[in-house]
Amino acid sequence: MKINCIVIDDEPLARKGLKEYIADVDFLHLSGEFDNPLRAAELIKAGEKQLLFLDIQMPKITGIDFFKSLQNAPPVIFTTAYPEYALEGFEVNALDYLVKPFSFGRFLGAALKAKEYYEIREKNQAEAVSADYFFVKADNKVVKILFDDVLYVEALQNYVTIHTREKKYMTYLTFKSVEEYLPAARFIKVHKSYIVAAAKVDSIEGNDLRIGQQHIPVSRNLKDEVMEKLLKGKFLKR
Repeated sequence: MKINCIVIDDEPLARKGLKEYIADVDFLHLSGEFDNPLRAAELIKAGEKQLLFLDIQMPKITGIDFFKSLQNAPPVIFTTAYPEYALEGFEVNALDYLVKPFSFGRFLGAALKAKEYYEIREKNQAEAVSADYFFVKADNKVVKILFDDVLYVEALQNYVTIHTREKKYMTYLTFKSVEEYLPAARFIKVHKSYIVAAAKVDSIEGNDLRIGQQHIPVSRNLKDEVMEKLLKGKFLKR
């Protein structure tokens, strides 16, 4: 497994140190370095198996604000000289938070967290493809949910609600973890707070999808991708 790393830091010496550390870890590969996070957006959008090493205090935009602006953001490890940002960093589900100057050992520990993250994600995705159901904890019990029964998934602050044909299940999971587990061939993220079962979409009305009586909003920046996934090979036209 190789993880493509992107280093974003406005300090040349900090970038140099990170590049040297990355070169010494066999499962990491440096795919880009930037002194301005805005210049990294296209590479992040196009990448696969990415890991961000992202400084926080930078001109124009902070690393945390930049990370929050990303759609489908990859795992991030914040690197900063300011420990007071740690809580805010972990609130956006950062894998780790490295306070400069940090040793190679501390860096390696953070990198191993990223490796474990991707190994678990790939295992879950493989299992999801071969299975036709999954379990979640809801209503003080572990319940079995069939993939075929899921209509859509909705993010609600610290919880996720899974809407099925018969009922809805509120479970203490992150939206991102559910997104990564559901088979991409059957489920589509259409909004920062919604994932839909492609086969359950009844109609497309402007920037809304309709599933039964429920209207699901589609983010403007995701609309082209959503339409392509929904209609590809299934849209009859003259």
